[in-house]
Amino acid sequence: MGRLRVAVVYGGQSGEHEVSILSARSILDALDRARFDPLPVYITREGRWTVDGREVILPTSPAAGGLLVWGTWETIPVDVFFPALHGTYGEDGTIQGAFEMAGIPYAGADVLASAIGMDKDITKRLLHQAGLPVVPFLTVTGHQVRAALRDAVAEVDRRLAYPVFVKPAALGSSVGVTKVRASWQMPAALETALEYDTKAIVEQGVDAREIECSVLGNHDPWVSVPGEVVPAREFYDYTAKYLDEQTRLLVPAPIGDQVREEIRDVARRAYMALGCSGMARVDCFLERQTDRILVNEVNTIPGFTAVSMYPRMWEASGLSYSALLSRLIDLATERWAERRRLKSTYEEGARLVSPAG
Repeated sequence: MGRLRVAVVYGGQSGEHEVSILSARSILDALDRARFDPLPVYITREGRWTVDGREVILPTSPAAGGLLVWGTWETIPVDVFFPALHGTYGEDGTIQGAFEMAGIPYAGADVLASAIGMDKDITKRLLHQAGLPVVPFLTVTGHQVRAALRDAVAEVDRRLAYPVFVKPAALGSSVGVTKVRASWQMPAALETALEYDTKAIVEQGVDAREIECSVLGNHDPWVSVPGEVVPAREFYDYTAKYLDEQTRLLVPAPIGDQVREEIRDVARRAYMALGCSGMARVDCFLERQTDRILVNEVNTIPGFTAVSMYPRMWEASGLSYSALLSRLIDLATERWAERRRLKSTYEEGARLVSPAG
């Protein structure tokens, strides 16, 4: 067999466009050239798909087997898609649905798990239902704010204690996040969050360390050694993640053996509870006074930059960056082969109504 053509898709229309570019560069540099033929696929801020400056489209028919060059209809074959997209239209199940319709395997979580993981509101509800501890939170919609801002703020005052964190419900990289210390700051924080999404999450602030685990696999996932984020700024915002060189990423995290294994177990359970496959980074809080573990977020397309925690935690666990990418592509093709063995509703219905049936 020849090398697999791996289309690394990056850019996109979300607020995390620049982060996606950084992730893609690292992935393209590290792919094993003996096994894979990398194809950069850049999505502009306006949503146009491009390859080497040519505009392409992703057909919704498996017959194409890849991308079509706009105008000439030349086919660019693709064996596997590797989405390096963060945020809206990349991490939320939308592009995963397009890959499904195109009939081509893709790395990472499927449509459902991607959509769930992107929505912090739904994620927390499902984690709570699965018996996993989460930070107390409240969801506020844009409609609520427009109709009765005072009532929305009063509900936060009643149910949570300051400080709180206000976030867009479906965005990552700490874009649009505000730490709020008093009720009078809530309107501006909600306005900021609702610039990026139709609903916002208001979370109870906790005095905790930020501990993360990388998870890898389909049915029987592996969990890396935990890492700890020690932000130079007051909290781990966008600047602290990508721009501030004073932020420290400690891998492995300086925690005891028992706590380490408890966090790894919680990360695995969270991964399975959301139906994840391929990869995810599970972010937890470790309360300073009690050592209580709380699940914060599950990121189904974690950062893949040179300084990102997901690959760093795997490297500390004995899996190199290049080997990690290879394993993710293998997991994508394994899941695709498994799903292709399933009967479709259409095929079963056709059998029932055919003369021979």
